[in-house]
Amino acid sequence: LAKELDAGGIRVKGGGDAGPSTALPAALAITGEFSAPLSSDVVARTTGRVETILAEVGDPVKKGQVLLRLESDYQRLELQRTEAEVARANAALVEAESDFRRKQELLHRDSIPQAVHDRSEALFGQAKAAAAASEATAALARRRLADADVRAPFDGVVAERRVDPGERLSEATVAFVVTQLEPLRLRFDLPERYIAAIEAGQELRARVDAYPDETFAGRITRLSKVVSSETRAFLVEAEFANSDGRLRPGMFARVELPGVLAASPVTASPQAAKEEGAPSA
Repeated sequence: LAKELDAGGIRVKGGGDAGPSTALPAALAITGEFSAPLSSDVVARTTGRVETILAEVGDPVKKGQVLLRLESDYQRLELQRTEAEVARANAALVEAESDFRRKQELLHRDSIPQAVHDRSEALFGQAKAAAAASEATAALARRRLADADVRAPFDGVVAERRVDPGERLSEATVAFVVTQLEPLRLRFDLPERYIAAIEAGQELRARVDAYPDETFAGRITRLSKVVSSETRAFLVEAEFANSDGRLRPGMFARVELPGVLAASPVTASPQAAKEEGAPSA
């Protein structure tokens, strides 16, 4: 008969005394919970009043997608002013460079004193510096205008929206929470006796109540190097592709690791061993 032993809160299933033709495949039945590998509080890079909200809870989003837009009239005017300064500085630079080239030719012919040439060269250098400074100011203005758009930090789904149109945001205000759904992470604890039987890259299966007739395939990605002194267990982390998005963070999962018992037999408790050795009725 098949037996079930309770090993530290983890249910273990194994074959009983039946012959090889009727024995069930060895598997370790454990439980865990799906979690998102990334979940981010999205904040504005600048202060301002919310003009438009472009994403709602549950919406899938791509990295860089605009989630909301702040009022940006002043930033646009500032950008126009700085771009006009860039145009003026570049025109002055062209004129200063042309004058300097002429002065170089005249100096080579000994038609002008060295001081006149040097003054033209200095003015050319000042014009280059002014043009570079105006470009930097315009770049800062463009950055401030771009910061009026709050964007998704990665591909995922909007888990929370915490602001409304017309609300004033500071740089510390959380506007959205974005969560990654592909892939999903599953973490669970295993008793230390299974350390030698588990390795990164090993396949596993999971079932969830939402889809009771289906199994989802995953792969172990990392194992903790530390065994808890309290539970005598170690943490295992697995990854599930979830390309169809049906699995959700927070879902409870029943996990099976095929073949684990065959590789690492269960050492039963003294009471369980006595029960196994007892004559059958």
